[in-house]
Amino acid sequence: MAASDPEAAQRQTEEIEALSAIYGDEWCTIDEDEKIFCIKISDCLKQPKWTLCLQVILPPEYPATAPPIYQINAPWLLGQEYAELANYLEDLYVQNIGESILYLWVEKIREFLIEKSQSSDSVGPDVKKSTEETDVEYEDDFSLEYSLRECADVTLNFDLSESQEDEELPPICHGNPITDRRSTFQAHLAPVVSPKQVKNVLAELYENKKIASATHNIYAYRIYCEDKHTFLQDCEDDGETAAGGRLLHLMHILNACNVLVVVSRWYGGILLGPDRFKHINNCARSILVEQNYTNSPENSSKQLGKNKRIRKDKKKM
Repeated sequence: MAASDPEAAQRQTEEIEALSAIYGDEWCTIDEDEKIFCIKISDCLKQPKWTLCLQVILPPEYPATAPPIYQINAPWLLGQEYAELANYLEDLYVQNIGESILYLWVEKIREFLIEKSQSSDSVGPDVKKSTEETDVEYEDDFSLEYSLRECADVTLNFDLSESQEDEELPPICHGNPITDRRSTFQAHLAPVVSPKQVKNVLAELYENKKIASATHNIYAYRIYCEDKHTFLQDCEDDGETAAGGRLLHLMHILNACNVLVVVSRWYGGILLGPDRFKHINNCARSILVEQNYTNSPENSSKQLGKNKRIRKDKKKM
């Protein structure tokens, strides 16, 4: 999505370079050609209590005549707080039409997080809840805060047989591994229609010793809620900063729904830099295309049908 106005393109480039220099590892490029970026924002540098990710798309008309397209990813953020924060960002844009706005947005969000952290009733997001794209609805059954390792530990005190009576364990398939400089990446996919199924699939995957030994197990899922015409979604970095958000954004772009994707990375001792995100997304994209999860929400819902209990996939681990 190259900017049609050379001046606008130059201003975007200068702003991106400045933000990258200011925020360092907190700033990441999801798709340079499409001008899609993400920044991790927290209330403090050390041991932050509140953290969220701001994803932005810069249209060709920005900053002259159009604002950035943005999405706030923060599972703990209540609907009222989301609306309040969105109003702050929109007011800032109106007050600074024609100017580069991202730095002001980031610092306003940080100010919002600091105020929340300092409030007397603020205890931190101990339980990470699932979010919808247009509204927020919390699941009461259990938290999806845990990384895969923590999820495996929790199942020791969780009767999976009871959950499987309500939510059958879906089939899990495994993609072809990608190896680069001794690091290996492999995607795993399962159809899901509820957070309970997500938890069950994660626990099942972690029964595999090879997956359990991975340096990172990044995951994201999107579930289409037909009654509300919205998506229930969540993601997990598992130590690979911003990888979960990038994976979830890829699924959003591909319009993949009713599916969980986990990408395992076994670190080989050589730093890959930004290439690691390319491999994570390539693994995920390949398995989503292979399993026909790049359709519309309606088609995917029809295609899903009834989930069957787990079966051995043809591609062995």
